[in-house]
Amino acid sequence: MRCINVELQERRYPILIGSDLLQDEQRYPVEDGGRVMIVSNPTVARFYLKTVTDTLEKRGCVVDHILLPDGEKYKTLDSLNLIFTKLLQGNHGRDTTIIALGGGVIGDVAGFAAASYQRGVRLIQIPTTLLSQVDSSVGGKTAVNHELGKNMIGAFYQPTAVMIDTLTLNTLPKREVNAGLAEVIKYGAILDYEFFEWLEKNIDDLVALKQEALQHCIARCCQIKADVVARDETEKGDRALLNLGHTFGHAIETHLGYGNWLHGEAVSVGMMMAAALSEELDHISVEDVARLEKLLARANLPTVSPDGMQPEDYLPHMMRDKKVLAGKLRLVLLKSLGQAYVAADTEHKLVLNAIRRCSQAD
Repeated sequence: MRCINVELQERRYPILIGSDLLQDEQRYPVEDGGRVMIVSNPTVARFYLKTVTDTLEKRGCVVDHILLPDGEKYKTLDSLNLIFTKLLQGNHGRDTTIIALGGGVIGDVAGFAAASYQRGVRLIQIPTTLLSQVDSSVGGKTAVNHELGKNMIGAFYQPTAVMIDTLTLNTLPKREVNAGLAEVIKYGAILDYEFFEWLEKNIDDLVALKQEALQHCIARCCQIKADVVARDETEKGDRALLNLGHTFGHAIETHLGYGNWLHGEAVSVGMMMAAALSEELDHISVEDVARLEKLLARANLPTVSPDGMQPEDYLPHMMRDKKVLAGKLRLVLLKSLGQAYVAADTEHKLVLNAIRRCSQAD
């Protein structure tokens, strides 16, 4: 098992990475006899709810659970309220621990519930998708969507621990595995060129879910994110670099309707648009753009805009992005492979050109 600590100003918490963690009762940071609310969905619960419940009950915990509908379109205030109702009906107090058992949607909604219920209760993240294991479960971002924008309502709220059991990926649909690889590739592109090169050599093993490669990859991604979060917990500086491709990608998700494209699929196309824009600005070469495109394609990810979405559809959504300040669009771009920066107020004409280069419409 590997352990990476997220070092914050006032405290630290561990990210545990290994196999068969869910059955190891001593790994759960709960008090013996404590109260627990597991938040999951029917898809994940079918495989893992009993295992987690039985393991916690061996510690004497009193365990409740709630299953939310499965999918990005249910990452809403209505789902949040279902959790609050279940907690109140069960007379849960501030000593309750909420466990998010699932992918990014469950982690975000359960995390926001933990941040809000009685002004904050303990939270354990147990991510079961590759995307949530390498990204959304780490760093304390919690949120729900609004029909006008993704992740617009939420809070920064750090977990007590993140428990990553890599064997859960064996029950994950291949499309979800591929979507998670978009966030993996992102880390190499923005902050670690050596890791980008490692991915070029090992992407086939990751697609095939080989455990040694997976655990190395997840640990490296978590270490990169932990280092960034330690420097900038609430995204006032460096943490924005983690959003490479996300402003473009969120526009795709919002325009198509949440859940029609997976988050990682949209981010994959968004990274291509960011790379095309970076090349337009003479930061990276055509060859660098091609390397990124080839790596994403080997991960079975899309690299062009979806059918039915025109280049002109992007900017209205992008201008509602959380990174827009004083009406100016801020984008994460590449100075080189392995080095990203935040560009303020990039000319809309150049942005549109980059979108067109990655558009099926053209």
